[in-house]
Amino acid sequence: MSTGIIGTDQEEDVPAEEEVEEEEEEEEEDMVDPLETIRAKCEQSEHCVHYKERLEVCEARVSSRSNTVEDCTEELFDFLHARDHCVSHKLFHNVK
Repeated sequence: MSTGIIGTDQEEDVPAEEEVEEEEEEEEEDMVDPLETIRAKCEQSEHCVHYKERLEVCEARVSSRSNTVEDCTEELFDFLHARDHCVSHKLFHNVK
């Protein structure tokens, strides 16, 4: 029995597997989620900017007070609803 031949075969397989894994990782890094891209574009739309400004004003008001029960849940939901409404019209045009 020759152990040198078996060890050589295993050593040759390891670098090939590592190269394949590295190539797959590079491909995954290059991929961009279309949902994130569309969300960013929709946040810049006129309709969403209005709700985003209302949310930011509310957050500034709440954070300026030391003791308050007010939160910005309504403003956040309004903004997310407007953004998601915009996204819903554009997202499935990019799905293959």
